[in-house]
Amino acid sequence: MTGHLVEYKAFRAAFRGKAENSGAAPREVVRGIDFFIDENETFALVGESGSGKTVSAQALMRLINEDWICYPGGEILFQGKNILAIKEEELREFRGRDMGMIFQEPMTSLNPLHTIEKQLAESLFLHQGISRQKGRPLILDWLTRVGLRDAGKRLGAYPHELSGGERQRVMIALALLNKPRLLIADEPTTALDVTIQDQILTLIQELQNELGMAVLFITHNLEVVRRIAGRVAVMRDGKIIESGTVKSVFDSPREEYTRLLLGDAPGTIPRSDTSAPAVAEARDIKVYFPIKKGFLRRVKDHVRAVDGVSFTLRRGQSLGIAGESGSGKTTLGKALLMLEKSSGSIVIGGREIGGLDEKSLRPLRRRMQIIFQDPYGSLNPRMTIENIVGEGLFIHRLCAKEERRARVRKALEEAGMGDEAFLDRYPNEFSGGQRQRIALARSLILEPEILVLDEPTSSLDRTIQFQVVKLLRELQERRNLSYIFISHDLRLVRSLCADLIIMKAGKIVEAGPTADILENPKEDYTRELLRTAFAG
Repeated sequence: MTGHLVEYKAFRAAFRGKAENSGAAPREVVRGIDFFIDENETFALVGESGSGKTVSAQALMRLINEDWICYPGGEILFQGKNILAIKEEELREFRGRDMGMIFQEPMTSLNPLHTIEKQLAESLFLHQGISRQKGRPLILDWLTRVGLRDAGKRLGAYPHELSGGERQRVMIALALLNKPRLLIADEPTTALDVTIQDQILTLIQELQNELGMAVLFITHNLEVVRRIAGRVAVMRDGKIIESGTVKSVFDSPREEYTRLLLGDAPGTIPRSDTSAPAVAEARDIKVYFPIKKGFLRRVKDHVRAVDGVSFTLRRGQSLGIAGESGSGKTTLGKALLMLEKSSGSIVIGGREIGGLDEKSLRPLRRRMQIIFQDPYGSLNPRMTIENIVGEGLFIHRLCAKEERRARVRKALEEAGMGDEAFLDRYPNEFSGGQRQRIALARSLILEPEILVLDEPTSSLDRTIQFQVVKLLRELQERRNLSYIFISHDLRLVRSLCADLIIMKAGKIVEAGPTADILENPKEDYTRELLRTAFAG
């Protein structure tokens, strides 16, 4: 019987995939790691995307299809039992009741055919025998505690009707609903703004003290690690290269990679240039979503996702949009690109595009690209990476077929995915951060004039975030690109954006040059955002 709640002993993991079918050895992704987690402890696992963090965590619940993965060595002990050796029936008793998990990509973890209430009610019924009717007050309480705005109105909503941050909050409520002994949190605050992130971390700490719950925390945000964890392990290439108390590792890192993770975002705040010509202008943009109730699904109210927003985007500059999840940031970006129906005026390159049909818009699409927040949901699982990245070249007939592969390879190299073997693989064979880089390459390959970046670095480790920001700045200078940068990370906004909009509940609460807002915020909400973003 182990003295620890969880213990990894020389654990190894390898993907079978296509390699086994071709007679080759499985591809090893975790190479003999050791660590333990005690009761009521928070242990953080950090490192670059693809380092093996998520695979190691999911192995604790054996969530990966075992036709695709094997565990050639080591053990994972939970309450003294080797999880890798027990039967599926016994393992099912642990999942959801003794172990809860917050997944990195909530859209792929929530059932798109069921309402939010039904999914939470199902978990309560399966593990506690509580009926849906009796469980409703508990469900509402949890959704409110994790910061879901208008929780009572959202019970009948489906996952696609929520923003990325709202879906993440539902996922957190689902994981904590049954008060597990161990919470596995895989990037639980990735899609959340800094104020809600602060609330979620406080909530997790409160529940930890209340329940004696242990937490395995996987994140790219080292400020979160500094706040919430007692011990930390740094992973790279499937190995743990450094571990210890958070204080010892952060104050005196031994490895160069750890020192890079602890660095700050590159560059100074870009200067706003009001003399640069406007490439996009939005005036009084409104996007309202109907709330339907009853058997006939009649419209009873509206969610005012964007409520009278105006701004100007100038050539060669970046406009940052920050604010709480569900404030309308992503919806505003989509409305600008005519991906969301809206009212108001949208002018691109001096041309009003609000009244154009899809056929007239198509030639303009090449000039306006977007990187979505959820890379897995935006990549076709049946297409190879070469076809995904090169699809725009084919649609817009920009080059011959024989030239396409070389251009795809170059775009992937710019996004930090230079391995030739990546071109013939599929999205499910990559980590969340790698999929985000593929999405970046897909947008850059068309050489757009306007690029909407919706949390483009949220799934990336800190070193890759810095590389992407550096790449974006270089591309901007070389091609005179204009960016709309939607992000919860005000540190990255500061290093990339000359101008900044702060949004709340669909409205702009403050706007102006980034330097002015960061140094002299006028609104209490802005001051709270800055306090939580730059604390520690």
